[in-house]
Amino acid sequence: MSTPGHLVWRLSMKWRVAVDRALAPAGLTHAQYVFLASLLDLQRDHPPSQRELADHTGLEALYVSKLARTLDADGMVERTRDPADTRTIRLTLTDRGREVVEPAIATVGTLLDRLLAPLGGRRADRTAALTRELTLLLDTPLEGA
Repeated sequence: MSTPGHLVWRLSMKWRVAVDRALAPAGLTHAQYVFLASLLDLQRDHPPSQRELADHTGLEALYVSKLARTLDADGMVERTRDPADTRTIRLTLTDRGREVVEPAIATVGTLLDRLLAPLGGRRADRTAALTRELTLLLDTPLEGA
């Protein structure tokens, strides 16, 4: 019998592979998609820092920095120094980045619909319960365990 940890691992790998395959025609990896889609969401309030984006996505700060440089070179992201703290780099999605990520969000949404269909779809009570349980697990610290 599989453990919950093993099942979480398998589901996360299944999801990552499916997103990578679905977004390959757009030239995006799963990590680049998470970066760009999260940036689109976060920048509604203000241009987030690389650290804020890392915290939001769960990606390592060093990896976010590497992705930011790559996506900046590809013209999808603009990186600027924060005038109040020049150590902080703020991120903004460019028009090109928006043109790439918006259809990618729709593609991933279709995948999500397929994934959640056995639970009744995105708005189903079972999906809401799963979301609450996963959030609880994600909020549980493992450091020092």
